[in-house]
Amino acid sequence: MRVFRRPPTLAFAVLAATLAVATPSASRADDRCAVPLADWQPREALKAKLEGAGWSVLKIRADDGCYKVLAVDPDGRTVKSRFDPATLERVEGRGHDGHGHRHGRDGEDDRD
Repeated sequence: MRVFRRPPTLAFAVLAATLAVATPSASRADDRCAVPLADWQPREALKAKLEGAGWSVLKIRADDGCYKVLAVDPDGRTVKSRFDPATLERVEGRGHDGHGHRHGRDGEDDRD
């Protein structure tokens, strides 16, 4: 009786595909903050920092481990930005430009 053996390249391809699906992409991981809750600064500290920089804060909430802020910047633009809850520094994420604006797929500004 003859035993059918799969070529090793097929097994490797199946393994690679499984790992690709099971492992989150690096770009997705960059969107999130990884700070223990005990190290978070209060929302009031972030609000005070932003208001000191001329922002008018409309809302602050926790989202994916970051503070997510909806505010009006000193130029009068409505912005959505994420901030590290420990350092209160802006976290650049997928879909946001350097000014905290979120853009759609066509590159148009997707501000509210």
